[in-house]
Amino acid sequence: MTEENHTNNSTKYKTILSYTADIPNICSLSGLVCTVLAIYYISLGNFTAAMIGMIWAVAFDWADGLIARRMKGRTGDDRIFGGQLDLLIDIVSYGVTPAILLLSYGKFDPIFLPGAFLMLAASAVRLSYFSTFGLAEGSKYTGLALDNNNIVLVFIFLFEGLISNEIFSVILYAIGLGLAALNVSQIKTPKLSGNPINVLLLATYTLGISAIYGWKLL
Repeated sequence: MTEENHTNNSTKYKTILSYTADIPNICSLSGLVCTVLAIYYISLGNFTAAMIGMIWAVAFDWADGLIARRMKGRTGDDRIFGGQLDLLIDIVSYGVTPAILLLSYGKFDPIFLPGAFLMLAASAVRLSYFSTFGLAEGSKYTGLALDNNNIVLVFIFLFEGLISNEIFSVILYAIGLGLAALNVSQIKTPKLSGNPINVLLLATYTLGISAIYGWKLL
């Protein structure tokens, strides 16, 4: 009886890789590709190209949620798996990437290590809180949602060439710490990604930012 129950329990779940065929999860993984490219270009010191990857990571992140809510036939396991995948990718896209950005722009001077740690720690704490308690009042985030980190940073970098590297590194440090503080604050912010109009606005922003940085690359 024990062996039979064990067999039944072990065969009722889909295989791991089968979940990658789910369209929302494909979107999530596409965002992760953009994040890996962003980290690659950050490591090379090509911050212009990195900004394009960072903003497209947000675009795919918003798209996966919109698609998931409109799809029919997804099981409870599909939703749980997709939610966990999304959270894990978020820590890389909005925690690890901005931290590496700060370190790389600061030429890996040890003085930037505390800032990078605080940015990453705030992201981990914020995601842990969200995965435990969910949305406040059913529709609002507690603390600034992490995707805003990338949205803000790619905008700030538009002014990078107008200021000396030394001054801009200080500005970047201060903004990174400010975002970290907002991420773990008790402020309530609306869930912007749940509104199709906001998704359209983000798409417009993404295309505009991509065009500007693409022109800079030329």
